[in-house]
Amino acid sequence: NYLRSRMIALVSPNMNSSSFLLTGFSGLEQQYPWISVPFSTIYAVVLLGNCLVLYVIWTEPSLHQPMFYFLAMLAITDLCMGLSTVNTVQGILLGLIQEISLDSCITQAYFIHGLSFMESSVLLTMAFDWYIAICNPLRYSSILTNSRITKIGLTILGRSFFFITPPIIRLKYFYYCRPHILSHSFCLHQDLLRLACSDVRFNSYYALMLVICTLLLDAVLILFSYVLILKSVLAIASREEQRKSFQTCISHICAVLVFYIPIISLTMVHRFGKHLSPVVHVLMGNIYILFPPLMNPIIYSVKIQQIHSRILRLFSLKIC
Repeated sequence: NYLRSRMIALVSPNMNSSSFLLTGFSGLEQQYPWISVPFSTIYAVVLLGNCLVLYVIWTEPSLHQPMFYFLAMLAITDLCMGLSTVNTVQGILLGLIQEISLDSCITQAYFIHGLSFMESSVLLTMAFDWYIAICNPLRYSSILTNSRITKIGLTILGRSFFFITPPIIRLKYFYYCRPHILSHSFCLHQDLLRLACSDVRFNSYYALMLVICTLLLDAVLILFSYVLILKSVLAIASREEQRKSFQTCISHICAVLVFYIPIISLTMVHRFGKHLSPVVHVLMGNIYILFPPLMNPIIYSVKIQQIHSRILRLFSLKIC
């Protein structure tokens, strides 16, 4: 009865509540205890996998190199992305929460979007790292010094979280007169805009320009860097050297695909899939949030020999 009364209150267009109803898998409420099992497993893998990658890089002196510093940045980003959504996603499935306050919703949206931009920036930096390593190996250590890596990390952090601050802050002052029902089990900027009756043109245009100047620009620059890498690799006479060069890039290419395919898929579902079941929207939203943090530690643990061998050695010591 409490949940039903809260839903009626949140759907009422004249309400002044500052809470928003989170959307789970509609129609599957009876199966939530079972659905929570794979989601709990995914979050556990995200947490343990990324922490394991960070531990290996931290404790292995031979991995204290630019490439692995950038990989550590990616692991931290993925770890934070998982932590930013676990409370609402698992809270709904376990029956602990059904709604979220406006302030908490805005904070969650800030971290989700900021971490998405941060992951894109890190992937671009890693593409630059591969380009220098393959196309200009003799100057690699002189270009990517520790001080430069620190500056790159701070620039990525500032670029990711500074520019999204204005539209996120404005969400606090909008009037939300439409039913306070979110489309996902977590908060997104565009979801809150959909519920607002205030003038949201600044937020809409600003967000569009931000996506173009970050995600789209990063994707173009990553593609351009791989065109240069491919050109350089094909100029190598030895087929064995070509194979080794391609092998070093394959893990990063997989990470790029793991990040951009869910974003493109979610965008397509929002744009052209209005007739689809709400369950599809919720599922695609969760894939967008969880797929990269889940897959990245697996990809790098399998594909990068130094990480792979160190993890095997770690577990063999534990067993012994």
